[in-house]
Amino acid sequence: MTGALIETQLPKRRIVDPAEARAALERAVPNLRDLRRPAPAVLDWARVEASLGTTLPSDYRHLAEWYPTFALGDFILVSLPEPGEEHVVTRGFRSMLDVLVDAWLETDLGLTAYPAPGGLLPWSESDESDKFMWSTVGEDPQEWDVTVASRGGAWWRYEGGAVQFLAELCDGSVEPWGLREFDPEVTPC
Repeated sequence: MTGALIETQLPKRRIVDPAEARAALERAVPNLRDLRRPAPAVLDWARVEASLGTTLPSDYRHLAEWYPTFALGDFILVSLPEPGEEHVVTRGFRSMLDVLVDAWLETDLGLTAYPAPGGLLPWSESDESDKFMWSTVGEDPQEWDVTVASRGGAWWRYEGGAVQFLAELCDGSVEPWGLREFDPEVTPC
């Protein structure tokens, strides 16, 4: 892929509380609540994070505890671990990383793949192969921003967490640079 880093989009206010980020996504995608578990799942985060070599952001962990894997608008697949099957999502992270390194990474933009310091770690993708990644800059995963690589070659950043990004993409607060428009209906996977 070739392209240029367009620029960065800023949320009005970065949501740092995982429950607040989940609630924002539930407001943006009302039928998402239909998939919510009655109680949070107990996931083996130690296994997932040991395999990846990093702690994951708390908003992603919180979302995974309350929701199974789902698709937004039959466009964005949000893969989340299931209790007892945490290895499946770990394989997914590794597979997306391999694709990123082999076919997507724009070294001329100064972008590197995780586990390089500040490297990109994919957490989701679209059905058109757009990539949604954490920029692993800094020691605290709660401060990681989102980097988007669209199939059309546009690379851009969003200075917020993954769940807030999804909420604001679905409610129209974020410009979908290089991404196709989609109806934010949720589909269980």
